[in-house]
Amino acid sequence: MAIFHSPHILAFTFGILGNILSIFVYLAPLPTFYRIWQKKSTEGFHALPYLVALFSSALWLYYAILKTNTFLLITINSFGCVLEFLYLVVFIAFAANPVRMLTIRIFAVINMGLLGFILLAIHFIPKHSNAVKVMGWICVAVSISVFAAPLSILRQVIKTKSVEFLPFSLSFFLTLSAVMWFAYGVFLKDMCIAIPNVVGFVLGLLQMLLYAVYRKRKIMEEKLPEQVKSIAVVEVSEAQPK
Repeated sequence: MAIFHSPHILAFTFGILGNILSIFVYLAPLPTFYRIWQKKSTEGFHALPYLVALFSSALWLYYAILKTNTFLLITINSFGCVLEFLYLVVFIAFAANPVRMLTIRIFAVINMGLLGFILLAIHFIPKHSNAVKVMGWICVAVSISVFAAPLSILRQVIKTKSVEFLPFSLSFFLTLSAVMWFAYGVFLKDMCIAIPNVVGFVLGLLQMLLYAVYRKRKIMEEKLPEQVKSIAVVEVSEAQPK
């Protein structure tokens, strides 16, 4: 079988490692949703990061289906789609009615309307290889855009000189995950997978650098709301093409 010949065995190895690390990153918001379930309230948490995460995972899943030899990309994004959808179900169940209706409307626009339009447009591209390329670069654009979102969190770290809302372990695993998926893309000779993870790797290193610089500083009395931490977790992790 081709998978047991280099470089396929290397791609397979890095893909397995990427799956394992990405599963832990996907599970990071679980404490947030356990809290929502316990209190029967979303308490001001925002659904947008999970809506975007579901959108990103669905795009990468379709890209993986269009390509060949990307089973490990299919497995992790299938897991991501299911988990992000369950997060949204819990959020909608316990959100106040105005927030619930807004979340449903955004879901309809992004995860049904926009996603459906993209998939339909790709379907009508006559040459399969061109369809794969177009879908790949759409995924790259979405991933890089999502990666840019947590930069506001990094600015806040510099401003407050506090890293209490920038957990080192999360930054470390996100960086490792980016390395694994970058290598996976390189050995598959798929730059659409590799390129976004260069951004993820740089962002992860920057987070760890800021943590090292500010970890001994006095913790600010005024803390960021807990939901900001959750948003940072989801936006960074789901930008990665896993």
